[in-house]
Amino acid sequence: MTNFHVVLEAAWLVRDVKTADDAIGVAISEAGKRLNPKLDFVEVDVGTTYCPACNEPFGSVFIAANTALVGLIFEMKVFDAESAEHAERIAKSVIGKSLRDIPLKVVEVTEFERTVEKGERQKGKEKEK
Repeated sequence: MTNFHVVLEAAWLVRDVKTADDAIGVAISEAGKRLNPKLDFVEVDVGTTYCPACNEPFGSVFIAANTALVGLIFEMKVFDAESAEHAERIAKSVIGKSLRDIPLKVVEVTEFERTVEKGERQKGKEKEK
C-alpha cells in the first residue's frame, strides 16, 4: 500500500462581499466550519489562477454584483491507498461528505514516503522489549 498527497479544487460561492480579501476570508471560514472538527487534517487555501495575457499568478477570486466565486484548494494525505486513483476517490469521498453541493476537481496526486513520528518510534521500541 502507498501513501499519497491529494490536492482538490473547489468553486465556492460567497454573497454580499465588496472586496476580494473579504470573499477569500468568508470562503475559507465557511469551508473550515464545514470541515472542522472531524476533518481538521484537511488544509484549506485559496487557489491560484494565471492571467491568460501576461501569465502572472493571482488569487482565484472573481467578483460581480457583490457576489464572488472563490477557487479553494483542499489538501489531504491519504495513507495506504492501492493506487493514485484510489487515493483520489478516498479524498473526494471524505471531503465531499462535508462539502455537499460543492463541485470538487482533482488537481494533483503525488506519492510520498511516510516518516515515523517520534511517538510512534517510542511505541515501537516499547513493543520490542
